[in-house]
Amino acid sequence: MAEYVQVLTTVDSEEAGVTLARGIVEARLAGCVQIVGPIRSVYWWEGKVDDAREWQLLIKTTGQRLPELERHIKANHSYDTPEIIETEIIGGSAEYLGWVSEETGRAGAS
Repeated sequence: MAEYVQVLTTVDSEEAGVTLARGIVEARLAGCVQIVGPIRSVYWWEGKVDDAREWQLLIKTTGQRLPELERHIKANHSYDTPEIIETEIIGGSAEYLGWVSEETGRAGAS
């Protein structure tokens, strides 16, 4: 299991992105979520090519929090099949990665 990961998902509006991001951070499933957009996505869906305006969420977390983060995204996402792509972070500043660990390690704290 990777020690640190970045998870990518997309949503259909900036408001949906803010709501999902706040829920993730408040649940201590990530230290940080960045919302990028709007972006344009072209993809196959239900037998045809679709074209949509979306917002991308870049979620920084620990490998240990991945299962719970994935459950949270699926439970709180408006898409039938939300994009959830996990990329291992193979390096970064010790201070930043330490902060990610500290913030995601406080599950249930507020």
